Amino acid sequence: MIGFIRGNLAEKGDGYIIVEVNGVGYEIFVPANSGAYLAGEGDEVMVYTSMMVREDDVSLYGFSKKGELEAFKKLITVSGVGAKAAISILSAFTLEQLQQAIVFEDAKSLTKANGVGKKTAERIVLELKDKFEGAGGESGVGAAEQVDTDDSARSGRSEAITALITLGYTRGEATGALAQIKEKDLTAEEYIKLALKNLF
Repeated sequence: MIGFIRGNLAEKGDGYIIVEVNGVGYEIFVPANSGAYLAGEGDEVMVYTSMMVREDDVSLYGFSKKGELEAFKKLITVSGVGAKAAISILSAFTLEQLQQAIVFEDAKSLTKANGVGKKTAERIVLELKDKFEGAGGESGVGAAEQVDTDDSARSGRSEAITALITLGYTRGEATGALAQIKEKDLTAEEYIKLALKNLF
């Protein structure tokens, strides 16, 4: 098993990068918003990897953060979600946005990812809600994004989402606006004010 690969970014294409290590080029599929994918050719990169082995194929999937790798592993446990769909989801959302969409049961937002239909999105929410809720630590989903995991912060965000929906915004718009707020320990009113600024 290859835990991570560190080397120079030799090439990148549609959904993949090639990392050169001691004269060997490793083709690794990565999310489009991954730090490794956004790096310039020749830059040193490090990606945490997951190897998928099939009868006719061996592929490497890579992530710049451990949280992304953990999210990928959780997503592919869902029936109907393969590695490509998981990469598509992680390309469409930051870790914080993904966690909030799942915890707040916003299946509609998940359908924005290429190849993810309504039923698949609903299965993701149903099967992963408990696994994503309260995730934390170095390898937890959203750790690098500093997701609020204490009850008061979650309560404030939850109340803010309810209020924004009452004002006429969709749950996806509300969670997306709140995902951009990095401040912690705010009241629901403070979250609402900041979210409204992001919505205009």
